[in-house]
Amino acid sequence: MFRFAHLTDPHVGPLPRPALRHLFGKRITGYVNWRRGRGEAHDMDVLAGLVRDLGEQRPDHIACTGDVCNLGLAGEWDSSRLFLEGLGPPADVSFVPGNHDAYVPGALAGLLRAIDPYAQGDEPQRIRFPYLRRRGPLALVGLSSGVPTPPFVASGRLGRIQIAEAEATLARLAPEGLARVVLIHHPPHVGGAPAGRNLVDAARFEAMIARVGADLVLHGHNHVGSIAQIESPAGPVPVVGAPSASARGGALTHRAGYHLYSVTGEPGAWRIEGELRGLDPAGRFTGLGELPLRDTLVERRRVAARR
Repeated sequence: MFRFAHLTDPHVGPLPRPALRHLFGKRITGYVNWRRGRGEAHDMDVLAGLVRDLGEQRPDHIACTGDVCNLGLAGEWDSSRLFLEGLGPPADVSFVPGNHDAYVPGALAGLLRAIDPYAQGDEPQRIRFPYLRRRGPLALVGLSSGVPTPPFVASGRLGRIQIAEAEATLARLAPEGLARVVLIHHPPHVGGAPAGRNLVDAARFEAMIARVGADLVLHGHNHVGSIAQIESPAGPVPVVGAPSASARGGALTHRAGYHLYSVTGEPGAWRIEGELRGLDPAGRFTGLGELPLRDTLVERRRVAARR
């Protein structure tokens, strides 16, 4: 059995004190938002508890789908690197960026320089994203949807080139029999987030999956757990969003958590099961129930059997 974890949106703090020259444009609105409450919503003690619980589960691999930063300040890049190092070495942790990591032009490039080994594929490649990592029964395909946007906008974009490269990669992987897991920050299905927060080319992503398929798509961004699906040649592909890793929210759906997956079976017939681990009412991290992936995956096997 191979076990892997998915966490997202840790929004690592504390926020470094920005110089006045850094607070022009979008950053001033984000800084005001942070001071008015967003900073309190993301609790670093909660995040530390989640990391401890995750370590106790001893997964074989960890995927983090973005938003380690808050305002894309240079002072956040080292703290983001330290956070990822706390999860594990680069070979055991895969990272893709989110919109807060690309908050303003130049921010994403600075972050990627600081955390470079965590966001690279196994082999040298012409462009950074999508990257490919093979881990046990998994083929991890990492995409970047983080792009700078105007104030009050948090949408993402993949672009035609990245989608085309992802399609070629997923198609090339199909004969290998690995479980193809796509990592992305924004919900990549139409309707996954409202306008202004959505993946603007979600329809193109869906069309790509409809042509070549995948086994699982993992994302963040919404700060709540969710399960959707995208049709593919072998049946519905589960699209699973995880909650924020540092949220103190009162409602169960808004509390910090992460997803823990187990992969069993054999090449071409992998069985993927998942559970939510998160804060209980007493503030302890514990198992909070199975993720309802089975119906979607059973339908995929039925479709594959008919082909």
